[in-house]
This record gives sequence, structure tokens and C-alpha cells, in this order.
Amino acid sequence: MRIRRYILTMLVALAPVALYAQENGSSTVQNTLKFVGVWRGQFDNLPGADLVIDNEGGSLHGAIVFYLHKRPDTSSPYTSTPGLPGPLLNVHAVGKTLHFQLSHRLAHPPSTLHDPLMDFHLTITGPDQGALGNDSESSLGLAMKRSDY
Repeated sequence: MRIRRYILTMLVALAPVALYAQENGSSTVQNTLKFVGVWRGQFDNLPGADLVIDNEGGSLHGAIVFYLHKRPDTSSPYTSTPGLPGPLLNVHAVGKTLHFQLSHRLAHPPSTLHDPLMDFHLTITGPDQGALGNDSESSLGLAMKRSDY
């Protein structure tokens, strides 16, 4: 009889802890889901960056492509050429901001082969809207629009 009472007391005492853990885990999942999708940013009506974020396997991961804008001379219009896609490294979400790092090694070889990782962030600014920023720059960042895959 005492054992049953002890087990019942423990279950009642641990119920709030289990409920808190379930709610806390659920809010973490909800927090990361707002980042999932395809994010696109433009410069002067040309592609500037494409960012794909997924949470397959329960953690956020993705890749990014930056576009090079160039023109043959000052009287010609700019064109946009995609660079090599790069994986997002050390991805973590804090509130409305997704922090991640990118390798700069292959950006302009051979001079960049030993470059350290670069810190970036994507901040949610509205429904399906965000701003992509480089942590080493003080600008507001590139305006991004989110869509589903």
C-alpha cells in the first residue's frame, strides 16, 4: 500500500516537470520552424543571395548561394552570376534571429584558402520577411523573402 501511495505521489509531483519539458520543447520547435524555407534577396532587381533552411532530423541546417554582380563596362547593365553554394555551419536560433557561420575559403582562391569562418545572421522582420546580415558589417542587411520549397 505504501509503495502505491509513493508511486502516485511521485507521478503527481513530476507531472508539472514533464508538462514544462513538453511545452518548452514544443516552443523550441515552433521557434525554428519560422526559419525553414527558401529565402531570396535581391540587389537592383537581380538575385543577390538564396538561402535554403531545413529542419530535417530535428535540427536546422542549410546552404547559401551568393550572386556576383558585374558588367563589362560602365554603360552596360549589370548581370548576376551564382557563386558556389556553401553549407551553413554552427546553426542556432535565438528568438527571431538565426545565427550561422560560412566558410570563405573558396570565395577567391588562392588568397582566401586560409580565411576564418565568417559570422552571419538572418533576422525575422515580418511575416515571410527577413534581413540577412554579416556580423562584421554594421549595415541593416539584405532584405529577404521566404517561400516554401
